[in-house]
Amino acid sequence: MKYITDLLYLLALIVISPKVVYRMVRHQRYRGGWPQRLGKITRRYTDKKCVWIHAVSVGEVNATRTIVEALNAKLPECEIVISSTTDTGYARATALYGDDLCVFYFPFDVSWIMRRAFNRIAPNVCLLMELEVWPNMATIAGDRNIPIAVVNGRLSERSFPRYKMIKPLTKWMFGKIDLFLVQSQEYAQRFKALGCSDEKVVISGSVKYDTAQIADKVDGSDELARQLNIGDEPLLVAGATGPGEEKIILEVFKELKQSFANLRVAIVPRKPERFNEVAGLIAGQGFSSCRYSQIKAGAAISDKHDVILGDTMGDLRKFYSLASVVFVGRTLAAMGGSDMIEPAALGKATIFGIHTFNFKQTVEVLLAGSGAIEVKDARGLAIAIERCLADKEFAQHLGSNGQKIIRQNQGATERTVTEVLKLLSP
Repeated sequence: MKYITDLLYLLALIVISPKVVYRMVRHQRYRGGWPQRLGKITRRYTDKKCVWIHAVSVGEVNATRTIVEALNAKLPECEIVISSTTDTGYARATALYGDDLCVFYFPFDVSWIMRRAFNRIAPNVCLLMELEVWPNMATIAGDRNIPIAVVNGRLSERSFPRYKMIKPLTKWMFGKIDLFLVQSQEYAQRFKALGCSDEKVVISGSVKYDTAQIADKVDGSDELARQLNIGDEPLLVAGATGPGEEKIILEVFKELKQSFANLRVAIVPRKPERFNEVAGLIAGQGFSSCRYSQIKAGAAISDKHDVILGDTMGDLRKFYSLASVVFVGRTLAAMGGSDMIEPAALGKATIFGIHTFNFKQTVEVLLAGSGAIEVKDARGLAIAIERCLADKEFAQHLGSNGQKIIRQNQGATERTVTEVLKLLSP
């Protein structure tokens, strides 16, 4: 089987290589971590037991925080190592753990590369955030009696039919996983429908509720406000936006300025390779604007620019902390949504579109508890923002409900770690 898998990977590499080369040149991606991607990974403490946690990108990396804290507390004799697939995920993991944990790029799932990685890492258990299951990794772990658990597992409404199309392969691959710790009953049913045995599927809840900081402000937000000259004026924050949404936000903003003359907007695109594109879009609209990356690097600012481009990584929560109203991006087009837990946990009036299949359970509980607003289109977005700006009591009530809902859904970390410890028991 491993030879078939390796051949398929080779064919896939031939197909996608032009795209990879383009991104390396155009967007400066995939340039780092090649020794690690080839399995050359060096642990810090080879004399300790090891927990290998793999998280694909930024969202999954952020979701590891409370798990790492709990495991460190309960297993001080173990070393925890963190891998990520994307450049942004690796950067986030390095920012969170770089001084304390071994952080590396996930090795290519080619059989000989993955064997080299397992030889060097020597994990006692592997935790895969959400659903990052790879055939060779699962096979090698099974051959070496190393348990694997999917943590914070989910199968979105969009992904589920794709897995059903290859159910025999999915069932074979999932059969090599020892435990599926999933976010909801709906996800549990989907995993079982794909061949996972009942005893392997445990509903643990979403650890993202636990990682959310329930607070009125976050560290660094006062400095951000000073740098950008943000005072008492209302601030709309459009966070983790995707293609096409920035244009809508600017059009809505222009309309709202007629009623709220001192309104400002901060737009924070999800992907760094789009920063320059969005900067050009803002400039083309003729707004007074600034780029936070330049100010963060030391450029002075004296004016209250109408539009702020948040073109840095790791500062979105600070922007959310200063917001009067938050629009959560990647929701007005079919992109699956961005994380709406963070602004809700900060007590912000939170708005998102209808395309949120990656966060279905969170959307359901927020809407059921009047902790957020869902809109269908640009017109609905304008109406929702206007209501929140005009009726501060309504906005505060919306934010308060959101915080309450996030708090009520916490506890997944404890349930998750309890199950992981069972896998590590002799």
